[in-house]
Amino acid sequence: MEPVTLTTERLLLRTVDPEDTDAVYAAAQDPDIQRWISQLPSPYLREHAESFTGQTAPDGWTHDSMYTFGLFLPDGQLAGMLGVTMRALGVGEIGFWATKEHRGHGYVTEAALAGARWAFTALAVDRLEWRAEVGNRPSRAVAERVGFTIEGTLRSALNNKGVRRDCWVGSLLPSDLGLPSTAPYLPAPGHLG
Repeated sequence: MEPVTLTTERLLLRTVDPEDTDAVYAAAQDPDIQRWISQLPSPYLREHAESFTGQTAPDGWTHDSMYTFGLFLPDGQLAGMLGVTMRALGVGEIGFWATKEHRGHGYVTEAALAGARWAFTALAVDRLEWRAEVGNRPSRAVAERVGFTIEGTLRSALNNKGVRRDCWVGSLLPSDLGLPSTAPYLPAPGHLG
């Protein structure tokens, strides 16, 4: 798929490219981002940012495996990142982070809602999952504001820099946002979903 651009009230969501390397590198120096984002190398070197903006992000779009968006303010500042990774037929996983200077403004919630709507309508996703290491309360707060149902804790489900850790898992269905599904959903008996 060719990369797409999404717009929200305050953000432009677009893929990152080599011109964004400096901004990605600077943002990833934040110890909180390195602590909680398990896929992020630590220390985060400039060559990691170059590989991400020049190869990883574009390849994800090309192979329809991971759709990466930079969250950009109208003045061009990078406010965060959001990705939707395809996990199985009709199932995607969303991940996100905010730059240190732009936390607490609701940008990631705004972007995650736009990314979820896009995944449901453009990618035919019927279940969007969110996972975060237990203790990452800001990520959980975003997921809950978007409307994810927190389903529980998965033991030893994340590998964060060589250490197995528990993670929270949540789901968002198209119906949670008033959108149709591509396949019928038959909840378990007694389930109120």
